[in-house]
Amino acid sequence: MDPLERMHFTTIDYVIFALLLVASMGIGLYYALSGGRQRTTQEFLLADRSMSCLPVSLSLIATFQSAVAIVGVPAEIYTHGTQYWFIGCAYILGLLIPAHVFIPVFYRLHLTSAYQYLELRFSKPVRICGTLTFIFQTVIYMGVCVYTPALALNAVTGFDLWGAVLATGLVCTLYTTLGGLKAVIWTDVFQTIVMFAGQLAVIVVGVQQTGGLAEVWRKVWEGNRISGIDLNPDPTERYTFWTLGVGGVFLMLSLYGVNQAQVQRYLSSKTEREAIMSCYMVFPSLQVALALSCVMGLVMFARYSSATLLPTIHQPLCVLYPQMVLYFVMDMLQDLPGLSGLFIACVFSAALSTISSAFNSLATVTLEDLIKPHCSSMTEARATLLSKGLACSYGLMCLAMAYLTHLMSDSVLQAAFKIFGMVGGPLLGIFCLGMFFPWANSTGALAGLGSGLVMAFWVGIGSIVTRTSGGPAAVSHFNCTAVQLSENITTAIGTALNSTAVQPMGLQRFYSLSFMWYSALSSFTVVITGLIVSFLTGRGELLIITIEDAIRSTWAHHTHSSGLCSLVETTSKSNKTFCNKNKY
Repeated sequence: MDPLERMHFTTIDYVIFALLLVASMGIGLYYALSGGRQRTTQEFLLADRSMSCLPVSLSLIATFQSAVAIVGVPAEIYTHGTQYWFIGCAYILGLLIPAHVFIPVFYRLHLTSAYQYLELRFSKPVRICGTLTFIFQTVIYMGVCVYTPALALNAVTGFDLWGAVLATGLVCTLYTTLGGLKAVIWTDVFQTIVMFAGQLAVIVVGVQQTGGLAEVWRKVWEGNRISGIDLNPDPTERYTFWTLGVGGVFLMLSLYGVNQAQVQRYLSSKTEREAIMSCYMVFPSLQVALALSCVMGLVMFARYSSATLLPTIHQPLCVLYPQMVLYFVMDMLQDLPGLSGLFIACVFSAALSTISSAFNSLATVTLEDLIKPHCSSMTEARATLLSKGLACSYGLMCLAMAYLTHLMSDSVLQAAFKIFGMVGGPLLGIFCLGMFFPWANSTGALAGLGSGLVMAFWVGIGSIVTRTSGGPAAVSHFNCTAVQLSENITTAIGTALNSTAVQPMGLQRFYSLSFMWYSALSSFTVVITGLIVSFLTGRGELLIITIEDAIRSTWAHHTHSSGLCSLVETTSKSNKTFCNKNKY
């Protein structure tokens, strides 16, 4: 009998899964009815700036460790080997730089939205463009996060696909709308614990059923899934040390340095020191999360590398990988009631934590950057009610974006990194332009942001059309070849990889750029274009200021109450008005 036919949720599994949703809702209700009862925007959007470093750090992990990572990373390791593990090297600079550059700037300015900085530094149009770019990025990414676990669950258990999407979206929308950022952070803490417990349970049982650690190691070694450091400088290779260790730094900076969802957590901390400590505490936890996902992929490979144990499912490989991870889990845990439900709760915890953070940050930037500047007389009560309505509206919008994700054909991890690289990279570039180059002006910032987005979408859309992003291993036959899992899936993957190993030429090679370089490419495009345009339109005498002078100036001015306005020598009337109004 097909193994898939024996897989089903027991009553205990359903109870554990339901408890996750109920607990998340309960936390939201608790913070809706306690404390200040979310009656001010300060409490609803920034948790009254009262959070300590431990819950903030766990929330930072949960926001990044989405269902895309829980499901996508093991599939990447299964398919491409352990080379991806080297992205852990990027975590060092990817967290040190935000801790000592971005957090002090944002925290000492007492901002609510990170994009308020862009108006302080440049002008209101730059702030609005940055906000709209972030909204676009986050709304698209929400669809990937909510759709991925629902698809995998549907494939291996028959659980209704859109029922799972609806349940995830509605529960998350309710507790985010009711409990504000405090509810989001504390549910993230709970969900992080569930994530680690679920992954650990699968690894322990998987190793045992595969024959022990020695047997797992033998199979992954013989299957060439243990990768050494690949120093190949070719930027079209999917994963090398340079794409992960260098390109990954820019990806991490776009996530942990300037992404509103993370910045909002820093700003909710009691003190600047607590915010910096939370960034430090993320590092070991992220390494643990990465290790769990990678080891899970290796155990999955060892389980299925030499045996026909998978069911018959006619699917494209790119759609198959998330389903494989859930199939593996159900296969390992089907005789242990409750553990399958624990892992499904783990995957949905990751989804809930990510999209709840998205709802809250989207509501924040929409209110602070797009509505409040035009409604200066709005009362605090009305602003709070409006922010709750915005969070609810974005929650409903994510359901529509899930359907859009349904139409994509990339691997989930690749799709997520493309979104962050194509949109997060230009945002990182414009913040770096403002912080490190005092002579850059508003015109240069707008031109830089526009050129960065054009470059990112040119490469990204080109790779989608030609199906080459990430090197020869990602050509169309790899992404859309239908296979039967009852055939050996490892053989099928190897055949797909080898049959398309054709080096692209000309413009197609440009489209072959690894998606791990998208953030770096678009960031540099923003900075270079911004500096050139600023030189052509700004005051030439400021060009004598070096980057080192600018950084020293940043630290000197940030130790004074005058804030950033004195640093950047703002000259526009709107900037001076903004600074005076907000007492910077």
